[in-house]
Amino acid sequence: MYDLISANKRRSVFLLLGFVMLVIAAGVAAGQVLGNPVVGTSIALIFSALMAGTSYWKSDSIALRVSRAKPADEVVYKRLHNLVEGLCIAGGLPKPRVYVIDDPAPNAFATGRNPKHAAIAVTSGLLEKLDRVELEGVLAHELSHIKNYDILVSTIAVTLVGSIAILTDLAIRMMWWNGGRVSRSSDRRNSSNPLAFIGFALLILAPLVARIMQAAVSRRRETLADVSACQLTRYPPGLISALEKLQADSTVTHSASMATAHMWIEQPLSGVKDAGRLGGFHKLFNTHPPLSERIALLREM
Repeated sequence: MYDLISANKRRSVFLLLGFVMLVIAAGVAAGQVLGNPVVGTSIALIFSALMAGTSYWKSDSIALRVSRAKPADEVVYKRLHNLVEGLCIAGGLPKPRVYVIDDPAPNAFATGRNPKHAAIAVTSGLLEKLDRVELEGVLAHELSHIKNYDILVSTIAVTLVGSIAILTDLAIRMMWWNGGRVSRSSDRRNSSNPLAFIGFALLILAPLVARIMQAAVSRRRETLADVSACQLTRYPPGLISALEKLQADSTVTHSASMATAHMWIEQPLSGVKDAGRLGGFHKLFNTHPPLSERIALLREM
């Protein structure tokens, strides 16, 4: 278990470096396409540095705001706070900030840069549809993400994936400034430059690569968090029952977005159940293992 946690930390460093390098590559490609690779590279370096810094210090606030999470009142949500406090005492963790999201779909996520600066958000649907033991299993899963230091890379990925999408979108829009009605000399020069074609291809591929890297952030971490949660509660049937309810529920998580999909306990967007000819391709973008596989693994414990 501890070896897996250490390996996760090492992978987190490489993934974060990979995201930054992808931002820089997108900037270089944008500069090449627009006819000024030096300026594009400089902008990308500054942009990636700013986004990495913002991600580290503010990405948890961004994730919570994007998900429309609100602080959970300690009186109204007394059961929720009691469960979190009890699990934190058992796991030797400081109590994270607790939030509730007004969404009928049962789901939850953890965010923050370390255990001392962490937060847990649960949907109103989760509180309504799970009993105490099941809710404890889900909260233990999210606290395991905090304890295993999964939350830093998962939260930073939210900002960096979004920044790559913004950077590539801006570059492509600038290529067709004024709808292509004005012909610029740089456009004519770039049309015969093979590096410009390579740059344009990179701009198209960068968001797809970012999505695949985003999916890689959480797949193995979800399984590890499931096992860690059972170790924390010492009652696997609680989390198994919770995952079964999540599997049976078809309510869409409206508070989720493409950028935050990997953070939730269950994949909130379509794709994980896709089959057919493109099923293998769709699996590249799955942020979570199928719930059936996670449940089967827990039953073997």
